[in-house]
Amino acid sequence: MSSQEHAVSEVSISIIDGAAGAQRSVPAGTTAAELFAEDRAVIAARVNGAQRDLAHVLDAGDEVAGIRNDEPDGLAIVRHSAAHVLAQAVQELFPKSKLGIGPPIENGFYYDFDVETPFTPDDLKRIEKRMQELIKARQTFSRREVSDDEARAELADEPYKLELIGLKGSGAGDAGEGAEVEVGAGQLTIYDNHRKDGSLAWKDLCRGPHVPQMGDIPAFKLMRSAAAYWRGSEKNPMLQRVYGTAWESRDALKDYQTRLEEAAKRDHRKLGAELDLFSFPDEIGSGLAVFHPKGGTIRRVMEDYSRQKHIEGGYEFVNTPHITKAQLFETSGHLEWYAEGMFAPMQMDGADYYLKPMNCPFHNLIFRSSGRSYRELPLRLFEFGTVYRNEKSGVVHGLTRARGFTQDDAHIYCTRGQMRDELTTTLRFVLDLLRDYGLNDFYLELSTKDPVKFVGSAEDWAEATEVLREVAVSEGLELVMDSGGAAFYGPKISVQAKDAIGRTWQMSTIQLDFNLPERFELEFQSADGSRQRPVMIHRALFGSIERFFGVLVEHYAGAFPPWLAPVQAVGIPIADEHLPYLREVAAQLRAQGIRVEVDDADDRMQKKIRNAQKQKIPFMMLAGDEDVAAGAVSFRYRSGEQKNTVPVADAIAEIVAAVRDRVQV
Repeated sequence: MSSQEHAVSEVSISIIDGAAGAQRSVPAGTTAAELFAEDRAVIAARVNGAQRDLAHVLDAGDEVAGIRNDEPDGLAIVRHSAAHVLAQAVQELFPKSKLGIGPPIENGFYYDFDVETPFTPDDLKRIEKRMQELIKARQTFSRREVSDDEARAELADEPYKLELIGLKGSGAGDAGEGAEVEVGAGQLTIYDNHRKDGSLAWKDLCRGPHVPQMGDIPAFKLMRSAAAYWRGSEKNPMLQRVYGTAWESRDALKDYQTRLEEAAKRDHRKLGAELDLFSFPDEIGSGLAVFHPKGGTIRRVMEDYSRQKHIEGGYEFVNTPHITKAQLFETSGHLEWYAEGMFAPMQMDGADYYLKPMNCPFHNLIFRSSGRSYRELPLRLFEFGTVYRNEKSGVVHGLTRARGFTQDDAHIYCTRGQMRDELTTTLRFVLDLLRDYGLNDFYLELSTKDPVKFVGSAEDWAEATEVLREVAVSEGLELVMDSGGAAFYGPKISVQAKDAIGRTWQMSTIQLDFNLPERFELEFQSADGSRQRPVMIHRALFGSIERFFGVLVEHYAGAFPPWLAPVQAVGIPIADEHLPYLREVAAQLRAQGIRVEVDDADDRMQKKIRNAQKQKIPFMMLAGDEDVAAGAVSFRYRSGEQKNTVPVADAIAEIVAAVRDRVQV
């Protein structure tokens, strides 16, 4: 064989393992599947940075890495493949159903269908059984490219797919959530599902990739169905959305189901009712909470502690109204970029007034209200400011996604020279305060400019993004990029915190903004007498009081540490004659600032103990004849542990220390 013939029959590729690449010669026509044949966990490949099916034929010079089913990209492929199996099963069982969109989502997938009647629980059982049969039959996925006209011809009976094809040129940006899995700005592709004999079983418009065959979906479960508007718009038809979950193994699925069970026990909406913390009266409206006395106590303690920390941090407190003329949000850009998130205007005195979705424009007016000098900077303005967002009904979720909520909002005005130090100080302030509330496991996310929705110059955005990146890296925490996820006025760092059962919540955000100071023409006089533009840092520590409250309820499963508990201690008498003694003990505790009650109900002692345990009260103080005689109480903790005949002074000292040191018991 000549060297020229050898060059044609062999191609050189790079197999990427981590950061390293190993050169390897393979026969021309080799697929990614052949390259990773020995590792059954590899279900797709990353070729020159792009995700590809294992059937993809490799070219000379390709850099190739396997995508395993237990890594994030691999799980997304498994889940998207499961969505296709779901859609095939539905159309086999319900032939008149029309297909919407079926993307992978966090922990699972969904698919939207236009059907004559909503799915019932029995329907979901039938669908799941058919999916299991399809997976057992090991049908294969195969990809083919089609023109727009060919796609329209093949999918002529699928009106929603035809609509997506018409939106292809927009890159799916206007097509709605999940549409990017089907259409983009480039070549359309269809995935065919083939039976073992090679015959076509089903097909769908899709960009892929998918697992090679359905048997590569190791474990799945259908979860529920719900109504959902097509492309997320209330102007569009209502479809039926079927949610499912899929994992790399049956053990992983079982672990997820266990986590779901634990999450259900911790659901803040359920615990909020059981512990009498808050409610959502129908008379007020969805996404608008009222806090009951016990919930109000927790909230007051949270806010008071935050206020004290802000005073120590050099913040100045301001207050702003809940509504404003439209002009303010025209100046800020919210009416141009954020109008969908705002409630409709009210007409008054010949002008449009809006409920505020943000506090920042108001704080800009406070800065602008007088001539500012460099000597006043950094100026840190802080407000517990209630805002209102027109959230769609489908996303409202208790306290964690509400329509009215209070932000612990700060805006810091500084010089460019002060910018880096202020960002560093602000991030450390945020992390330390979150730790005080019992959250300790963090990573950071850096959101960069949306290529379409932004204001200001590319140079300012680049500088702001790089400074934020450097500050984030300096804290030594993991940094994850969120490309295109920034607000229209500047990049941001988000603190992502894990709760007690490993779920991640977005907490604090820090945004660097060169643009709003320019839009509001904010200035200060510098040391040389010139007028300069300040830099603006947006910072919400909790995100919102309500959301943070909900997260803490779930993190602690309602068993708040003593410093946050609405009732920190309760006195439980063995008999009624011991009530006066416990009331004296309670008076001593109140003198130390402890929130204490004495249970003087007619119930038996054991029921009073059960009631206190249900209310998750940290300390129960029992008293009978021996305790009274000894000037003591018997401690009973939430865990059920008991400590008898504790001198009253020691009992008070233990409770006071637990509250002061913010420890959990």
